[in-house]
Amino acid sequence: MVHPNGDLADRRRELRLETLYDLLVALHAHRSEQELVDELLQRVCAAVDPAGAAVVTRDATGEARAAASVGWEETPRPSELLAARVAGEVLTTDAAVTRHGGQLAGRDYAELQGVPISHRGDVLGYLAVFDKELRGGAESSFSEEDLRFLQAVAAIAGVALDGLRRLETLRDRSERLEQENQLLKERLVHEVAGQRIVAEAPTMRRMLEVVERVAPRGVNVLVRGESGTGKELVARLLHQRSGRPGPLVAVNCAALPETLLESELFGIEGGVATGVQARAGKFELADRGTLFLDEIGDLEVALQVRLLRALQEREVVRLGGRKPKPVDVRLVTATHQPLEELVAQGRFREDLYYRLKGIEVVLPPLRERREDIPHLVRYFVERFCAREGLEAPRVTAEALGVLLAHDYPGNVRELQSLIEGAISLADREIDAQLLSSFLGTAPAMRTVPEALDLETLERRHIRRVLQLTAGNKSAAAKLLGVDRRTLARRGF
Repeated sequence: MVHPNGDLADRRRELRLETLYDLLVALHAHRSEQELVDELLQRVCAAVDPAGAAVVTRDATGEARAAASVGWEETPRPSELLAARVAGEVLTTDAAVTRHGGQLAGRDYAELQGVPISHRGDVLGYLAVFDKELRGGAESSFSEEDLRFLQAVAAIAGVALDGLRRLETLRDRSERLEQENQLLKERLVHEVAGQRIVAEAPTMRRMLEVVERVAPRGVNVLVRGESGTGKELVARLLHQRSGRPGPLVAVNCAALPETLLESELFGIEGGVATGVQARAGKFELADRGTLFLDEIGDLEVALQVRLLRALQEREVVRLGGRKPKPVDVRLVTATHQPLEELVAQGRFREDLYYRLKGIEVVLPPLRERREDIPHLVRYFVERFCAREGLEAPRVTAEALGVLLAHDYPGNVRELQSLIEGAISLADREIDAQLLSSFLGTAPAMRTVPEALDLETLERRHIRRVLQLTAGNKSAAAKLLGVDRRTLARRGF
């Protein structure tokens, strides 16, 4: 004959196994740490029958994150649960404790069992139950089996809690990355004075990252690059991102003779010569703003001395004047000339060179950033057609291939003029033959020897486009206006 207490013990074990299984499923389904501890406490109380219980979790600094409790007249604060003596023992030793007589967060108990909630050596919180309730012949105090059950529950909770926190960390990182990515996308589309700086090529992106970083600083910037690469646009971007309240004032040092350039830069006092009126120079006009000196390599040596003094003293003296005028100017200069060679030849002052070269920004020629060409073409087509009230023509894949193959000695400025000219003569599309006529190259549609059939010509053209894209089949398919699988079916 089986003793009734044996049946009760078996049913209790079965209940606890079911509880552990249900708990394992439930804890991994919750979306917040508070939901997790609420579920944990509810399941434990149903299986162990305590008069009171508490669970609290903490972060890496020891501050409470989530808590749940039953058996108090007034719900204790999470900080009180963490400050309890028993909590300190459990959290410090990372081991289960059994205590007889004491107090937990202001609540007296006769008996208490407490277990840590930990995972891989990190103690994340603790679970405690106290004062077993008498139910249908059950024991009046907690048993070793109760303690093992609590430890199993805490182990499951530790895994679930660690996973939940890792998921939260990943979500936070994902949100930050999404925000940073959105910010980066916004920054990659730089609108300056009604013009766009296209920067899909890695070299352009790196250059613009430097510009974004140094723009808020007061350091002088030297912009290098071939003619037509967009040096003035970069200067305008530097000023736009600088936050300086003054204006951007631009001067082309190669466009004016030395005598006129001196008065343009530093101003002139009235009465220096008959009929001459006082006039502020570009330094004064750019006060609290940015002064952009283009083609700085063409500046005469005598003016270089005056420029260096103005930069060192942060003041200028007008022609014919004696009183210096303080100026707060951020200087941006640009050149396509090798200033180092000019310094070696004695045509450019070395001390001025290093004064100008606080930060150097190098603009790559268009032939070194061919990835930007399709984006520039689209932008120039849309911009010109919107300005002229025209319907935008289609640029054929063959025409884009011609544009990608050209080396552009005039850089972006040349590409813009080429596109605007082609639009002016095109009907509904810009084809390779039209562009070839602008570039002075052989027409795209040449007489084909009878020995070459259409398939052979097509394969040759595909190979040429693949060469232009350095073997990138996806890019080649895009240029050709076909699906990538079409290239694969034709053996490419």
